[in-house]
Amino acid sequence: MTKKLLLTGFEPFLDFSVNPTKKIAGELNGAVMGDYTVISHVLSVDFRKAGKQLLQLIEETKPDAIILLGLAGGRFKVNPERIAINVNDGPRDNQGYKPENEVIQEDGADGLFSTLPISRMVEQLQAQGLPAEISNTAGTYLCNHVMYQALHYVKTNNRHLAAGFIHLPASHELAIEHGKIPSWSHDDLKRAVIICIEALSN
Repeated sequence: MTKKLLLTGFEPFLDFSVNPTKKIAGELNGAVMGDYTVISHVLSVDFRKAGKQLLQLIEETKPDAIILLGLAGGRFKVNPERIAINVNDGPRDNQGYKPENEVIQEDGADGLFSTLPISRMVEQLQAQGLPAEISNTAGTYLCNHVMYQALHYVKTNNRHLAAGFIHLPASHELAIEHGKIPSWSHDDLKRAVIICIEALSN
């Protein structure tokens, strides 16, 4: 019996009319890669809902690993994130809510490190000709929010599972819409996610 991987993307947000992570998550739902069967879901870009949605999904699916995906329009490379910080801040979410210096978990650590094999992911992406590097900031928007919520859950519940966040560049579709923004083809973005999933089993 294969292990279960919870894979999440986000709905479109801000001035991005599409979100490639939503499409990739949908396309990979049910796929078997390495030791894992993928269970995909799309999270709301909503500070009040996204974390609760994620924690409910973790409770329901009881995954053996968690990979959270997010769009980082403007980045050139695939970026597995090293750390999530205990703060909400940044632009308005899709409901118009704009937090400022808001703590995510009152009893939580200031920062929590990814438990994904991020160095191996970067090495295998680069070996397959895809630009990648570890990022040391997931920001303070929804991407950081759900990464922190997942890692706080893992730590609080003494769960020994790989969990973390990966930022993806924009798709060509978004580059056409926005003009001067780095972009990748959808096929390469999807291939990058598959390589990262396969790295869990190596």
